[in-house]
Amino acid sequence: MDVRLNNAKPKMLSTMNQNLKLLFVLFLIGTYACSSKTTESVIDDVHRIEEVQSQPETIVGKVETAMSSVPVDTRLTTGILSNGIHYYIQKNGKPENRAELRLAVNAGSLLEDDDQQGLAHFVEHMAFNGTENFAKSELVDYLESVGARFGPDLNAYTSFDETVYMLQVRTDSSKLFDKGIQILRDWAQGITFEDEEIDKERGVVESEWRSRLSADQRMQKKTLPVIYKGSRYAERLPIGDPEIIKNASYSTVKRFYKDWYRPDLMAVVVVGDVDVAAVEIQIKSMFGDIPAAIDARERITYDMPYHNETLVSIASDKEASFTRLRVVYKHDKKYTKSLKEYRESLVRGLYNSMMGGRLDEISKQPDPPFVFAYSGYSGDVGDLDTYTSFAFIPEGKAPAALEAVLTENRRVLLHGYTPGEFERAKKNLLEGAEKQFKEMDKSESGNLAMRYVYKYLKEIATPSPDQTFDLYKKFLPTIQLEEVNQLASQWIRNENRVIILTGPEKEDVPLPTEADVFVSLNKIDNMDVAPYVDEVIDEPLFDGVLSPVEIEKNLKFEGVDIEYLELANGVSVYLKQTDFKNDEILMSASSPGGTSLYSDKDFFNATNSASVVSEAGIGVFSTTQLEKLLAGKSVRVRPYVGAQYEGMSGSTSPDDAEIMFQMIYKFFKEIRVDEESFTSFVSKQQGIYKNIMSDPRYFFSNYVNLLTYDNHPRVGFPSAEDWGNLDYKRALEIYQERFADASDFTFSFVGNFDRAQILNYIQTYLGNLPSIDREENWKDLGRRPVDGIVKDRFKNGEAPKTNVNMFYHGDYEWSNENNYILNSTVEYIRIKLREELREELGGVYGVGIRGGPNKSPYESYGITISFNSDPPMTDTLIQAAHGVIQKAIEEGPNEVDMTKIKETQKQSRIKDLKENRFWQRIIRNEVLQSRGFDGVLLNDRELKISGLTSSQIKSAAGKYFNKEQYIEIVMDPAVTENN
Repeated sequence: MDVRLNNAKPKMLSTMNQNLKLLFVLFLIGTYACSSKTTESVIDDVHRIEEVQSQPETIVGKVETAMSSVPVDTRLTTGILSNGIHYYIQKNGKPENRAELRLAVNAGSLLEDDDQQGLAHFVEHMAFNGTENFAKSELVDYLESVGARFGPDLNAYTSFDETVYMLQVRTDSSKLFDKGIQILRDWAQGITFEDEEIDKERGVVESEWRSRLSADQRMQKKTLPVIYKGSRYAERLPIGDPEIIKNASYSTVKRFYKDWYRPDLMAVVVVGDVDVAAVEIQIKSMFGDIPAAIDARERITYDMPYHNETLVSIASDKEASFTRLRVVYKHDKKYTKSLKEYRESLVRGLYNSMMGGRLDEISKQPDPPFVFAYSGYSGDVGDLDTYTSFAFIPEGKAPAALEAVLTENRRVLLHGYTPGEFERAKKNLLEGAEKQFKEMDKSESGNLAMRYVYKYLKEIATPSPDQTFDLYKKFLPTIQLEEVNQLASQWIRNENRVIILTGPEKEDVPLPTEADVFVSLNKIDNMDVAPYVDEVIDEPLFDGVLSPVEIEKNLKFEGVDIEYLELANGVSVYLKQTDFKNDEILMSASSPGGTSLYSDKDFFNATNSASVVSEAGIGVFSTTQLEKLLAGKSVRVRPYVGAQYEGMSGSTSPDDAEIMFQMIYKFFKEIRVDEESFTSFVSKQQGIYKNIMSDPRYFFSNYVNLLTYDNHPRVGFPSAEDWGNLDYKRALEIYQERFADASDFTFSFVGNFDRAQILNYIQTYLGNLPSIDREENWKDLGRRPVDGIVKDRFKNGEAPKTNVNMFYHGDYEWSNENNYILNSTVEYIRIKLREELREELGGVYGVGIRGGPNKSPYESYGITISFNSDPPMTDTLIQAAHGVIQKAIEEGPNEVDMTKIKETQKQSRIKDLKENRFWQRIIRNEVLQSRGFDGVLLNDRELKISGLTSSQIKSAAGKYFNKEQYIEIVMDPAVTENN
């Protein structure tokens, strides 16, 4: 259950490294307070367009008369019931024997009355707390008993304009599928709203509100009314008003449901392994008798008022860790109903892609003005589209970042893009469409289901992957560079512009003032900016000649269809050929050693050695040049140096597999030395970590780790000073040492490869990796949790919430049997903690439990329970968590609990066995932990599941939730009502 601001998806993530992706996700979290034609007829239209592609203006003029509506996926069955309910049904086989169900309600927080702020979201919560056919918590209990997981398989979200319920159900039993349809029907008309359940859920929703309290949330309260000035969007955040949530009458809650959960505002979506005709009959039967609304309230749509002037909002907070910039240009929403509009969307996509590439290139300068940045056009909220430039900025560089972003926008405005950029962008767009087409029969039902949700709610186009690929192939050649370049003058205008700057509140490093912002705007608006120079290296990635080496050993694990090879140079390889994805091969590699072989003085250099090498590129190609070279290719390779192992990870399409092998070879033998890329890397990392401890969330995480491991020198977040002391020369030396010998490397390849072809690549590229046949292993450096009972409680942070971390640990006897029982015990405790702390006490939005067994560096286990709470309720919740554990120790799980555990395990394994990443993980476990492949297959798993007993879990709870080896750390807010 969640709240969302909008559904726009930034298109920048593919160019970020993993650390920046994580931080960007954290940024997003912080901003959330918070009639179809046949394919043939479409292609006929497109052929007519191709006849008039000599001039852009000619194309546009004739396209308007030549085009019709965008095709709808021919596999989709859709209709509207007499009461107004829309339905969308599609047969899809991934995952097998499953269907994704959705109930989309065209009503969200914008429709709340003044006394209902937050109740759209509250109603969504109540859907899981009692319906006509599932009293109180029976709905979740039932779904868990048939193997559904609360969260991954059962969830919902509320946004400004909509509420969407999501459910995955099994289709190998008509009874189970029928139950799923019944649940959707109950959500549509049968939520019971019992007084007791409403009161319980108040605390849960308040906890969700509390969990989002942060510097980001406080700054957003200041900036959002500026971004959405004069609109209802600034007044109706989905999370709502906690006072209304706590005190709203039962009738007020029910009134929102009565007013807005009605047939004319609903759609039912079913995508999966189903009989479409039978499902259509079932929907008509189950939903057709819901009475149409009488004297219904008008479903108002709210406009976004425009403004001639540029609006500026600057917000700072003492607990803010990062400086961020947004330059927003507001525009009327663009739809893609016609083929002309669809073609225009491709023009916008090309623009976004090219601007993303330019900003990414700037971020790799020696002293970049931003850590990363993005500019692009996309949908926002309601009838609003925005062209937005976003930047994540090092401390003190806000003025430079603002001017850099504005300058690049102006550069495109004055000079446009280059032909080289244009051709690469077209290749990348076409490659994405081709990949979807290749995976057409392996598309995930969940993704398809959400497409139809947004078809209903947002009127998005839904051509099938083959139709899409056909449209891309036909439209992209007709698009002229000038068409893309003209967009800048349409998008970048002084009116309806908003500048948002947020960051740490520091007297010595203040954010720019509003006056400073306008000085920069005036400066750039009158600047004569030079054209962009597109530097490209005209060389092949690999031009060497290698001879294949012999395979000296070949074994087959017949039951699991895994092949094992050893090459003459000592390299080991596991192969698992699958057809789970048509266009995917996953790669991983590992070798024992890692940072454990280096002194504490060298630890930081060792930890970051692979990152600085990756940032530089490979061979003669910088990362920017490599991205240009690989335009239209689907391939990724990244080395790493971890605590106990070094290695690589990567992925590719079968067509690009040789490129992946060439990159692997080069990361061993032809790394690139580039002082400028190192300087840029350090500058960006310093910008990220400069103020990270100002945020109580990061502070608490760091504090917990340091206390748990007694301030071990290899635990905790690095500081900006640490990054300044990073030694490039030493980091390169360590990397070269770690990758000097491939004789102890083990590679794995999982996916849809041609065996003969991949064997050739393995023998040619991996077989020629360096081999000095050294014997190495990682070292145990003695990092251990502190012994005994440790309890620490301190105050930090402005938000009125308490963070709790409960950690159980100890020595362990490693075996597959013990591992299975321990992991099953953790699953059981997870269920009971949710039931007690959330459902019964209403004290938490979510309670996390993670952990399990470890084989290295020593045989041990660790289990962490974590949650945040209302400060006055913290001790009650801690004791309740202890109570859950004590009851498990004394009684163990009952029959209902055992059914939930076993069925969830069985259903998860059924799905896992059809996933490449699962098999990659299984092979990795064999390489690193010698787990073997016994028990992996479903029949073996079912035998283990059937043998699991309540007494085993009871005994494990007593053993592993050891009160004598327990660390409890609590962070209360710095200011409370009781102070």
